[in-house]
Amino acid sequence: MDKNIGKKLDGRYEITELIGVGGMAEVYKGVDVIDNKTVAIKILKKEFAENEEFLRRFRNESKAIAVLSHPNIVKIYDVGFSEKIQYIVMEYIDGITLKEYIEEEKVLTWKDTVHFVIQILRALQHAHDKGIVHRDIKPQNIMMFTDGTIKVMDFGIAKFAREEGKTATDQAIGSVHYISPEQASGSVTDAKSDIYSVGAMMYEMLTGKKPFDSDNPVAIAVMHMHDIPERPRAINPSIPDGLEEIVLRAMEKAPEDRYQTTAEMISDIEAFKADPHISFGYYTEETDESEELLDSSAGTEVESESRQEVANAYASKAKAPVAAAAAAGAGSGYSSGGSVSQRYNDAYTDNYDEYDDDEDDDEEEEERSSLVVPVLTAVVVVVIIVAVIFVATMLSGLLRNSANKNGKTMPDLVGWDYNQAYAAYSSDIKFEIESQEYNEADEGTIIKQSIEKGAVFSKGDVCKVVISKGMETVEVPHVRNVNLELVKTQLRERGLEPKVQKTSDAEIKPDYVIKSEPEEGTMVHKGTTVILYVSMGANAEQVTMDEYIGKTAEDAAILAGYKNLKVKTEPTPSYEKEGIVVDQEPKKGTKIEAGSEITLFVSDGTIPNGKVDIDLSFPGEASGRFSIDFILTDEKNKTKAVSTGTLICPEMAGYSLTIEGSGQSVRASAILTNLTTGAKANYGSYTFNFAKGTYTTDSENAWGAFDQVGAFKKEEPSTEAPTEAPRTTEAPSQTGRDPSIVEGNTYYGKYNNEGAWEWYGHFDENDKWVWEGYWNDQNEFVHY
Repeated sequence: MDKNIGKKLDGRYEITELIGVGGMAEVYKGVDVIDNKTVAIKILKKEFAENEEFLRRFRNESKAIAVLSHPNIVKIYDVGFSEKIQYIVMEYIDGITLKEYIEEEKVLTWKDTVHFVIQILRALQHAHDKGIVHRDIKPQNIMMFTDGTIKVMDFGIAKFAREEGKTATDQAIGSVHYISPEQASGSVTDAKSDIYSVGAMMYEMLTGKKPFDSDNPVAIAVMHMHDIPERPRAINPSIPDGLEEIVLRAMEKAPEDRYQTTAEMISDIEAFKADPHISFGYYTEETDESEELLDSSAGTEVESESRQEVANAYASKAKAPVAAAAAAGAGSGYSSGGSVSQRYNDAYTDNYDEYDDDEDDDEEEEERSSLVVPVLTAVVVVVIIVAVIFVATMLSGLLRNSANKNGKTMPDLVGWDYNQAYAAYSSDIKFEIESQEYNEADEGTIIKQSIEKGAVFSKGDVCKVVISKGMETVEVPHVRNVNLELVKTQLRERGLEPKVQKTSDAEIKPDYVIKSEPEEGTMVHKGTTVILYVSMGANAEQVTMDEYIGKTAEDAAILAGYKNLKVKTEPTPSYEKEGIVVDQEPKKGTKIEAGSEITLFVSDGTIPNGKVDIDLSFPGEASGRFSIDFILTDEKNKTKAVSTGTLICPEMAGYSLTIEGSGQSVRASAILTNLTTGAKANYGSYTFNFAKGTYTTDSENAWGAFDQVGAFKKEEPSTEAPTEAPRTTEAPSQTGRDPSIVEGNTYYGKYNNEGAWEWYGHFDENDKWVWEGYWNDQNEFVHY
């Protein structure tokens, strides 16, 4: 049995079972006996406890997760670093890894892939915004809840982008199957390395295969650096074109050719979700007068740094037999033809046609004379095309030069992480750090820029920036057994705010400090409030707090005075009328020392904001792109609009929307819009209570609204009469008949399975079929 099972770490975390073993740590399931919740406990293996590199990695993981707070990133609750044991207490996830899911499903649908990847990208976006690069994104590090929620974990080799210089952490290698080219080569990594790894994971999800595979890890790393993977649609033709483009752009070899941020990649995926037939045009064929046609029989190797160049080069190579004839007369040229996807696929195949020159010479000689006119025509066409391209290229160059002369508009860099701003704009402008200042902004964030937002600048101009050093930290001074007034003076000199809480203590004389929160010696940001527990002596009188909520501030102060309590009031927004106590500290029933100060929170008459969550459901038969706009009217007849954004049916069976506002009886009308036709209809009306976070439905007709905007595809009845059409002199009654065809001489019709009249018509004098009408779902007869 594992000797860790049954242990209680720091008297709080009881280990119950082993749930995972990694390269440097073991993960256990445990119970937080204080909060009574299940947790995961990662413990560094003993053999690595004295290894500085593994210790650094382990502590780096806790450091990385501690600054992150996102629903798609595993939470960290506590850490313990001592000589005997190193552990991290994290959120327990009752699920499986994405790797296990992929192994079970083999190939994921594009909808599942997009669902998972967007969550991963949002988690990474949050980390990148905090200056953290994960550097080991792989399916093994992605956990899944049973409802499909994703959690990114294992930041063991994460890199803090604000670290100065290149340290040993830069050399840490992630999982070789998903490693970026720059990471494989030992170059400096940034957020775009994580984007490459996400692209490699998408590739595997959609195709069931890793982009590169081998028994030799070094060989795989080299492939990531130099080789181009097989096109995803060549493996799985059901992958939509737009999604393939997203995968390939994320996996570009050169970081500058990839998505520059996770936000860019998310934007493309959202556009793809809205229109699965979209094509982004990242890999469309480009022609240039300098492009050489490759001779297929020569087997020329294609060397290209961009995926597009490879696609174009191999496309030319595949057409060389046709272009060779034109080249013989013109010396150069270009022959178009074939789909872009086919040309792109050609770049990934090695099975080129080979010709036996001896066997084909005679045939070519016989055909050569008949090809003279077509070849000359082709030459003329090619020359014209090349000339047009040359002129277009020259004009575009002139336009670009003109644009450069006119300058570019300066973006607003305030609030950007300096490293991210440098990566995004250093090709256009030179950055110079003018100074660094303590500021409320995160450390490494730009807080001032010398070229103002919107100003025109020329390429190469210098923009001086001021960088935030983060909040200035100071140490809480020694306070125990020190006079209260002296401690308050020391705190204020350090930029800290004292708050006094009096209590009895037999060891500390009255008006001297017992302890502080945070504790003395702790490093805190300037402006932090420090609670001082001050002695009132050994036998101080204690009183029990009464309930003051609901009373006027004046009455509450009088009642508190009877108990020898000092009252401090703080105004706060509330639905109660002005002057009413809405909260108190300490709470009712708390025992405190006589003479202590209490705080009463008093309504200032302003209405606070609140949130209401509303769930919408859509008919399963609805099809198309829609949106629902809520028009809110408060008690003062002020209106505002809140939109769901684009809704895709039938893919979306419903939508949950959070609406923020204020008031206890706010009317709201929901308007459904068909984004394709512009048709609108009333979806429903509601009353929101933002004070309680609830709503009531006054009216709602989802089916009728979707029907009114044309969301249901109606099947047109056939305009052809059956070849054997019985006829009748009268249209039969609607009910009481079995499903059958009506017999007679003039009219023809049919009942459905419920015995209801579906439709009928007749033959005119020319024996041509004429429709009369049909019964609709509301039991009304509709004439054609």
